Amino acid sequence: MSEIQGGEIGMGETLMSVSDVEVRFEARRRTARALDGVSLEWRPGEILGVVGESGCGKSTLARAMLGLQPTTAGQLSLSGGVVSSKDEQRALRMRVQMIFQDPYQSLNPRQRVAAIVTEPLKVQGVPKEEHDGRVRRAMSDVGLDPERYLDRYPHQLSGGQRQRVAIATALVLDPDGLICDEPVSMLDASVRAQILKVLVGLQKERGLALIFITHDLSLAWSLCDRIAVMYLGRVVEEGDAADVIERPRHPYTQALVTAIPVAVPGGGGRRELLKGELPDPTAVPPGCRFHPRCPRRFEPCDRVDPELVETGAPGQRAACLLYDPTVARPDGGG
Repeated sequence: MSEIQGGEIGMGETLMSVSDVEVRFEARRRTARALDGVSLEWRPGEILGVVGESGCGKSTLARAMLGLQPTTAGQLSLSGGVVSSKDEQRALRMRVQMIFQDPYQSLNPRQRVAAIVTEPLKVQGVPKEEHDGRVRRAMSDVGLDPERYLDRYPHQLSGGQRQRVAIATALVLDPDGLICDEPVSMLDASVRAQILKVLVGLQKERGLALIFITHDLSLAWSLCDRIAVMYLGRVVEEGDAADVIERPRHPYTQALVTAIPVAVPGGGGRRELLKGELPDPTAVPPGCRFHPRCPRRFEPCDRVDPELVETGAPGQRAACLLYDPTVARPDGGG
């Protein structure tokens, strides 16, 4: 038995981690660096937010964590055990499942709901006598009456009901964690709160860990325990949600927070508007990849690539030379 199939996880341990993970795509004889040395820990029972602009690598990271996207470098671990073989990837998917962005595309239109929710049990070789009970429990846990919905096709469901079926399909294996890739962005505003309530309720009732991928910082601030901010294939800031949103350290995070049009600490005040657009991932700028758009850049930023360093608050780190003690700051600090 692979060590990643071990027993229950203690709260002080790590559910999953990625270390220096890279993903490359070939595009017109050029290489796009979709993920460029990402390291991240996901703890049991926590809600981890992964935020950033479209194209920063959030969804690629989610797919790489489940082995749905091949990596070109780096390491993935589950409960301390390295995931490398196909058997280990299969064991990983027993314990971590993914909820995709678009419920209209993630469900097979030719299958009834019963067959859709049962499919993961068949793939993972769960004994047939367990199928009915697991399916009914998963449907009930997402707020859908099995008697009413198991015999329906996806086209007979609303968008919110389809996403509930997608969540039930992820739950049926009794996983330890769910990776949620923008799970409410394709839904009407009136339905989003209902789906978020379902996910948070499941996290509390089942003790699930969640990764919540979103471009909405205000949503991440209200929902998540910790936040990792991504920019152009890298994590540029991470820490407790309150620290990252209320006291952002990286200039990119600061610009995102001040653009929030709602009443969160630091949001909607003096705006640090982002200039320019996200650079082409086939032509990543030298030095700090954010420096062409950064209002606080100084002389070494165009040639020194910063590492994530502590910024003062426990566990809060930023990849910015402003916090590197070996670099002289423009204001005379160090």
